[in-house]
Amino acid sequence: MGAQIRVYRQKIVSTTSMRKIFKAMELIATSRIGKARARVSSSLPYANAITRAVSAVASQSEIDHPLTTEPEQIRRAAVLIMTSDRGLAGSYSATVLKQAEALLELLREEGKEVKTYLIGRKAQAYFDFRGRPYEQVWTGGTDAPEFETAREVGAVLLEQFGTDFEDGGVDEIHVVYTRFRSMVTQEPTVIRLLPLEVVEEEAASESDILPLYEYEPEPERVLDALLPRYIESRIFAALLQAAASELAARQRAMKSAGDNATELIKKYTRLRNTARQAEITQELSEIVAGADALSAS
Repeated sequence: MGAQIRVYRQKIVSTTSMRKIFKAMELIATSRIGKARARVSSSLPYANAITRAVSAVASQSEIDHPLTTEPEQIRRAAVLIMTSDRGLAGSYSATVLKQAEALLELLREEGKEVKTYLIGRKAQAYFDFRGRPYEQVWTGGTDAPEFETAREVGAVLLEQFGTDFEDGGVDEIHVVYTRFRSMVTQEPTVIRLLPLEVVEEEAASESDILPLYEYEPEPERVLDALLPRYIESRIFAALLQAAASELAARQRAMKSAGDNATELIKKYTRLRNTARQAEITQELSEIVAGADALSAS
């Protein structure tokens, strides 16, 4: 009985320590998610403004630009997958990877080759464990992304898109990330980045008509200058959405873990008390039995 009580006591101590860690991580995620949501909101004006500019050039000018023209045959696609660097965020990374696997399977069924690019150590570990190849990986700061990362990723993808198929280039680019809807809702999302599908982060009203422009220099040169910035802004917006989703998922997961730890502590305390009562009852029974034996003798 004494050994059993010691085991329960040790479990209570270790679970209490884990609960403190869970609570601390929950508080950290809660304090950081406000800033992450603010960054998402502050990125929308620029993203929408450059989206409108690209939309105006692409829709009002009948030009044949490689970034806006659908190729006759799509033979190779690039897929950028955004996960987290760290765990303890529930099923956040697993959900993104599941969505990415569905996309990869669909592209292969369509007869397309796939080149994979990864953001986050979780995606890297997933592919390394299965021995599956990937072209490049970016790690560090997934919960607080920097614009330089988006610029570097955009440059690599644009270079691949501008390369001929025979030289290893790609014909389209997809991005898989988690869109932040609310503190309780984050959904894995797939967007096709190139060829260009102009999509604003927030829908414009029907009266919000694109202005008419006269282009100087030519529209092709305007697109050459605008589209790299557009791609960078889309990638950075996706990174910010993914960061806010990661923090929300971690806050929710740590709260759930803390609640489960509290229930475990209650359970172990109850079992410890039951074991102590059983031990006391046994000792009393032995004392009474000894007294009765002495009286009988």
